[in-house]
Amino acid sequence: MNANHMTIGFIGLGLIGGSIAKTIRRIHPDSIIYGFDTDIDSLKMAKEDGTLTQYFEMLDSTFSSCDIIFLCAPVSNNIEYLKELKGIISESCLLTDVGSVKEPIQSAIKELGMESNFIGGHPMVGSEKSGYAHANDHLLENAYYFLTPSERTLFQLTTKFSSFIQGLGALAVSLKPEEHDFITAAISHVPHIVAAELVHLVRRADRNNGMLKQLAAGGFKDITRIASSSPVMWEQICENNSSNIKTLLTSMIHDLQEVIDQLDKENGAYVNEYFKEAGDYRNSVPDHSIGLFDKVHKLYVHIPDQPGTIATVASLLAFNNISLKNIGIIYNREFEEGVLEIVLYDEESCQKGAQVLEERNYIVHIR
Repeated sequence: MNANHMTIGFIGLGLIGGSIAKTIRRIHPDSIIYGFDTDIDSLKMAKEDGTLTQYFEMLDSTFSSCDIIFLCAPVSNNIEYLKELKGIISESCLLTDVGSVKEPIQSAIKELGMESNFIGGHPMVGSEKSGYAHANDHLLENAYYFLTPSERTLFQLTTKFSSFIQGLGALAVSLKPEEHDFITAAISHVPHIVAAELVHLVRRADRNNGMLKQLAAGGFKDITRIASSSPVMWEQICENNSSNIKTLLTSMIHDLQEVIDQLDKENGAYVNEYFKEAGDYRNSVPDHSIGLFDKVHKLYVHIPDQPGTIATVASLLAFNNISLKNIGIIYNREFEEGVLEIVLYDEESCQKGAQVLEERNYIVHIR
């Protein structure tokens, strides 16, 4: 598949759809890219920045010229759009989606007799932010991109689409829909629910003066960052993958009850092993690829409490061509002294920044 000679349509142009479209435009600049979304502002933005060739406020026969159509709306919406697309698309058009739940849309595809046109897809990328305004043309780089072809999808078509996705910088992995849905429930859906529950736990425990809210910055805010994701999207994900989510949450409840029982018994050895096993497994998780959670590249720099310190650190990084995404002081400190939090754009900048500052005797932690 050579996108420079293809017409590609996008149904939905939020964070994921917008990022894929931008990536295609960057890598295949001569491609024709159409967009449809209920958010007209996003469409106008994508047309103005050159991502879209043309946008539409309704689905019509123009999409019959598409070689590939990416369904990038919420899961239930994508299924509804399939019914409209059935009478529009050409026989050779490849349909794909980006939803994090696969079985519902696979079932709809089968009922509509569109299996030969469909390869399910799910790029394992994301952010607590949503919308086209936060899309970027490097979001897919080194990210796993799940493909779930239907039983009637030609092997040759799957191979070509896999190569196309890898050409965008992602790592294509083929799975059965049911395998995909269990995996994403374990590593994405349940963690999002747990993050939200941690926030609710603190919210309910907070006193009238809001002391917990003030003290919850730093580590707590980091581990619950994904709780700020789109409520509409997560409503649909939980509805469409409820069986797997309930199974895993039930297992978690059982495990937490065991922790409570062992705390009642004052079993320190159990607690020690509990944290050791978790740490060992987490440390074995590779860092080389992007996961479902947008990775944050941060440096924490110990600084003296004196005028000009922040400017000095920022100038050192700028002099070495290291761009800053954000910079600020941590007021509730996990460290012994004042700490400057520096957010960078990528892992390479993070490592280089740490080296530059350490060479000037700053104490630096990478997170």
